[in-house]
Amino acid sequence: MFRLSIVTPDKIFYDGEVRSLVVPGADGYLGVLTSHAPLITSLIAGKIEFSDAAGTDRVMAVSEGFFEVSNNVATILADLIENATEIDINAARAALKEERQRLSAQDLDDDDERTAIQARVRWQTARVKVYEDTH
Repeated sequence: MFRLSIVTPDKIFYDGEVRSLVVPGADGYLGVLTSHAPLITSLIAGKIEFSDAAGTDRVMAVSEGFFEVSNNVATILADLIENATEIDINAARAALKEERQRLSAQDLDDDDERTAIQARVRWQTARVKVYEDTH
């Protein structure tokens, strides 16, 4: 087993021993087990899956962020995390539709604003996909 910490700007979302972990890395999904080689990478919006010390499988949606593993400690730093069981699918679908409409607006000339909207589209897409994968 190894220690997993999942941290958002608001709180420590999870901190405990786990048996296995899968995260959405920048180059694809990464599987982590005890004694994994040291690694630092960025995360893309997607699904986190892990098996806790009791053997309970946990699934959550994650926004973009960073992931580090070293010396049997894995750390996820992300802006947004949501348990699959807590996703309001109607709200997620409505938010995704709204963000896609904003993205396609012809008067969207600000690159920073476009980048922020694209990140929100990826987050809402991850929420919808995680919900659909688990229900």
